[in-house]
Amino acid sequence: MKVFVSQKELASYLNPLYHSNYTVGFVPTMGALHQGHLSLLEKAVEDNDIAIVSIFVNPTQFNNPEDLKKYPRTLEADINKIKTVSTEILIYAPSVEDIYTGKTVSENFDFDGLENQMEGKFRAGHFDGVGTIVKQLFEIIQPTRAYFGEKDFQQLQIVKRLVSKYAIPVTIVGCPIYREKNGLAMSSRNERLTESERKEASMIYKILCEAQKLFKSKSAKDVSIWVASEFKKNKIFELEYFEIADEEQLLPCVAKDKTKKYRAFIAVFVNNIRLIDTISLN
Repeated sequence: MKVFVSQKELASYLNPLYHSNYTVGFVPTMGALHQGHLSLLEKAVEDNDIAIVSIFVNPTQFNNPEDLKKYPRTLEADINKIKTVSTEILIYAPSVEDIYTGKTVSENFDFDGLENQMEGKFRAGHFDGVGTIVKQLFEIIQPTRAYFGEKDFQQLQIVKRLVSKYAIPVTIVGCPIYREKNGLAMSSRNERLTESERKEASMIYKILCEAQKLFKSKSAKDVSIWVASEFKKNKIFELEYFEIADEEQLLPCVAKDKTKKYRAFIAVFVNNIRLIDTISLN
């Protein structure tokens, strides 16, 4: 298992392989790996000659300093989990200094408005941070394919737009959401939940599934009102947003258009731990 902590040593290892026309599959993560991450790695191993995972808690995509401070950092455990997929996977675990070289600031990006919806409304500067680190990692690793989970569907669409606008030669592969047995979308933040909170949080997916059914006969507005009322019944939850939007432009659904694909997006606090999820509606 090779672990690289600097761009220089990673490039030194990879450059000869690029000349051999090897395909490179890349999975960017912030660590605290779970089975969802491992499923992305399994896909990267299956599709490519080389698989690389990055483990880096990116400070520029956190608008809440306390959230950054509490974000789990479990490198040793992560490495052990990666080994269960393959001992041939390369790990890039850089420091903030190695990535940002003394200037821990984001670039400013225009993602044609995708960045202003859902997460962008509630996390100022978040997608500038995402764009900065993803673009930087793509330049360092030069992958053939990069794998992202659909739980962060807005991020997935933004990364696709980033690649298109900057003509980055990488194929973005979206992968299905990996869920716990109770339906809760797997997330590194789940590790901060107590056992009882984790059980209660299964309600998020149950409500999304019911919203999916309701959307067949109800308007987006009516579904949103119902979702808000359901969360008010349980004091453990604080609903930050529920939005029904089209998948391409991520614009809120005002009136249904049969030519568009719609998706429900949700962000919920469970005792100050923020969880997001999404579900396709048609």
